[in-house]
Amino acid sequence: MVGAVPKSRADTRAGRTTSGARGRLLRASLIPALVPLSLTLAQCGKAPDPAALAANSQANVQVVAKTNTRVASADTFEDRFPAPQFRERFPSTSESFLQRQMSDFSPKRAVQPQPEQAPYKVASLEPQLPYKRPPREDLTTLVSMKSSAFPYFGNTPASDAPFLNISKGDRRGHRSYSGRVYWQDETYNDSRVLVHIPEHFDVRKPGVIVVFFHGNGATLERDVRDRQMVPKQITDSGANAILLAPQMAVDAADSSAGKFWQAGGFKRFMEESAAHLARLTGDPNSARAFATMPIVIVGYSGGFLPTAWSLEVGGISDRVRGVVLLDAVYGEMDKFASWIESHRSGFFVSAYTRYTARRDRELMSMLRQKGISVSEDMDGPLRPGSVVFVETGEGITHRDYVTRAWTRDPLKDVLVKMSATPSLALTRVASTNPSASSR
Repeated sequence: MVGAVPKSRADTRAGRTTSGARGRLLRASLIPALVPLSLTLAQCGKAPDPAALAANSQANVQVVAKTNTRVASADTFEDRFPAPQFRERFPSTSESFLQRQMSDFSPKRAVQPQPEQAPYKVASLEPQLPYKRPPREDLTTLVSMKSSAFPYFGNTPASDAPFLNISKGDRRGHRSYSGRVYWQDETYNDSRVLVHIPEHFDVRKPGVIVVFFHGNGATLERDVRDRQMVPKQITDSGANAILLAPQMAVDAADSSAGKFWQAGGFKRFMEESAAHLARLTGDPNSARAFATMPIVIVGYSGGFLPTAWSLEVGGISDRVRGVVLLDAVYGEMDKFASWIESHRSGFFVSAYTRYTARRDRELMSMLRQKGISVSEDMDGPLRPGSVVFVETGEGITHRDYVTRAWTRDPLKDVLVKMSATPSLALTRVASTNPSASSR
């Protein structure tokens, strides 16, 4: 028929019309999605807008505040790192841990072949294994001793009157030389002794017991141990030495010697100390060694009085290998001169400030009149028979004299010098600073 469109062509047109409509709809639907993507691609390589980040953050905060719940997002910390469930941390009864020791994580070392050792003799009069002292740390402790200076209920040697010469009801006290009254229950009732045993001390080697008499206004812990660092000086010297420091009048301006005034008082103190030292070192058989070990007496300030009386009436002055006075010659010069004259195998050192200079010079004069040589510096070696007087300068204070006299740590310096002289029978069993004994 003229003007008629063949059926096949009409179907083709209809298909094209339908396809065109579908394409337009597809393009219309893709445009909204492609616009943000194009904007994002256009911003590649640029830093994010801080204002936008702040706005987004603020919006999230507002949403959280309104809903009072967490943001429903898969990017929260809890979502990314969920808390482990109980079954994930602990195995069930059907499971088990693989047990590991710390050694499993340590570097593995190649096993070295060990030389064949000699057999042990379990029961033998001559054991093959040498004695090895178990490892030990420094020991500093307070021990109560009956033979310590106080309490004391005897007389005062100067007047032969009772030491406790004041009473107030049931309370008894002592009026000191300055006129002040100190009560027995507060000042003269502490029987403790500061004991210090360095970790390197070996009772089987030549050693010495240092007896330290503190000065006025002192306590063992606050002053002797912490401020004057006497135990530390003993350890730092490296010498085979231990320390005994009895509590004298507690924190008082009084130099009373207590039981050390009595004949044999110092001997009883050292005998009781031997038993305590043997117990503290863990070797009961060492009591005999401690009972015969040489002694060095150190008196600081008011400690001159128990030092002098221990030398004069203590009963074991022959065991005293040395005497060190630290700004302490306030009297009793005749007792010191007598010991020096009759014990030429020991040494005597007196360091002084202007406070005791007059009496130290008087003692030097007494000794020179007896024909005893006197040195006035500590630069030389310390030998048996050495008598040394050292005057220290104005910058050295009396209060700090135990830690700074002719040198820093003067007790340490004396022990280092003493251990360098074999005839003084003191072994140095530990290393120390080589410059410690310099001025």
